[in-house]
Amino acid sequence: MSENSLFRRIFLNDRIIVFVVIVNAIVIFLQESNVDFYIIDLLDMICTLFFLIEMIVKHIHFGFRNYWKSGMNCMDGILVLISLPSIVTFFLPVGLANLSFLLVLRIFRIFKFFRVVRLFPNFATIISNFRLALKQSYGIMLGFLILIVTVALLGCCMFRDAAPEFFGTPMDSVYSTFRFFTIEGWYEIPDAVASGMGSPIWVHVVRLYFCMLLLMGGIIGMSLINSIFVDAMVSDNNDDVKAQLCTMEKKLDEIMKQLESQKKEV
Repeated sequence: MSENSLFRRIFLNDRIIVFVVIVNAIVIFLQESNVDFYIIDLLDMICTLFFLIEMIVKHIHFGFRNYWKSGMNCMDGILVLISLPSIVTFFLPVGLANLSFLLVLRIFRIFKFFRVVRLFPNFATIISNFRLALKQSYGIMLGFLILIVTVALLGCCMFRDAAPEFFGTPMDSVYSTFRFFTIEGWYEIPDAVASGMGSPIWVHVVRLYFCMLLLMGGIIGMSLINSIFVDAMVSDNNDDVKAQLCTMEKKLDEIMKQLESQKKEV
């Protein structure tokens, strides 16, 4: 067996790659749990080197262009490249490896944890459906964003003095409005504004105003976005069902034609 063939059998084997991904995920979990053992850092470096060799072998096997055309390979390649600093810090002396700017480099090893997503069944299909959902729903998302900014600026003008912790600046107001539309703080924010209003009449007006916002933005708006996004995500399933129904209709038509021809013969 040639050396080239051996490398391909190892680094193009999905089972071996999945095993290394699981091991590396466990190692990263232990590292971030402050479990300090030399063997754990060594395993992390070995996994990183394995992924680097895997990327090189796939470049040779598929070619540079074909490798980066694949969404899965593109994600794997980027994660490998940004995790390479962990190898550098492993070979540095202990005193140098603890320098703050090198610790920033060591943070990149965490991104290798995202390779666990390759364990998800039909991950490529999920990504494809996610892109389709973004294309079909970006218009309403953009409109919802404009609505949030408009309501936030209006709230900043009206409630800056009543609740400065929520509407003191435009950015604070945008964040508070987004929280409110996602039904996070749906009673905290209106109560804070109402407590800052002097007149009892304005307290009721403010609460009515926020009830209308909650209905239009938090309930109807978010539900509309979710329904459009989910419908686009499962659109391929609908296409499969339609294709199966068309096939069944054709078969039924053929059966009906055969039955009619048999009746005529009788």
